Amino acid sequence: MPTKLTTVVIEASDPLRLAHFWAQALEWEPTADNRIIDGPLADGTGIRPRDAGDVGLVFVPSVRPKTGKNRVHLDLAGDADEVRRLLALGATCLDIGQGAVPWEVLADPEGNEFCVLPRAHGQGRLAQICQDAADPSRQGRFWAEASGWSIVDEGDWGVSLTSAAGGGPTLVMGPPVAPQTGPNRIRLALTASGDGDPSTEVNRLLDAGASPADVGREDAGRHQSRRQLLLDPEGNEFLLLGPSQAVQSGVSTVGPSGP
Repeated sequence: MPTKLTTVVIEASDPLRLAHFWAQALEWEPTADNRIIDGPLADGTGIRPRDAGDVGLVFVPSVRPKTGKNRVHLDLAGDADEVRRLLALGATCLDIGQGAVPWEVLADPEGNEFCVLPRAHGQGRLAQICQDAADPSRQGRFWAEASGWSIVDEGDWGVSLTSAAGGGPTLVMGPPVAPQTGPNRIRLALTASGDGDPSTEVNRLLDAGASPADVGREDAGRHQSRRQLLLDPEGNEFLLLGPSQAVQSGVSTVGPSGP
């Protein structure tokens, strides 16, 4: 597959502190290379599984305040003891109107929603990466083409995709859809294969249903060769990174700042 899902990008007012929280929450390792994305998303701090799994997280500086529920969130696997551990790390309980559900809704230290599922299908602490979708079937087909993952389940609740490598989180698309009042603070990122032509991959994604994102003429001219910001069929921003920009596993760079 010419492109694959490798990264979840999370904007943060304090990327190092938030990376430290999530590294502890997921028991993941910091990455060796902090500068994987250029332009307005520079100086990212990344973490990924110790087994160098398919998907890592990168936290990038942002001055934009969080103004509503994110369209992308993470689901962790765990029980009541896990919830207590996450609260001790700096998470907080959150009521988003979920009512009586068999999972717990929490927020990280910067207010990003995440769930703790008692019966998760994924392996490891990160069970699911979830993105809101009004038309899960259409979104599932697009993201299967874009990510190289396969649709494994579909119903009224949405669509679930898994990586061919197995063993990692599932990608879930489904309702409800949070209003979008500006660019998403959490977004997915794809990585092009080492021998792929970036322009060819952009055109392939556009043919699959993506559209160009307006990042400003000056920014587009300065950073066109390094990364592409696109929109999926429902207007969610996602990044296309070069092969050297994916989150690499390596020596710790996250400092001791606590949650």
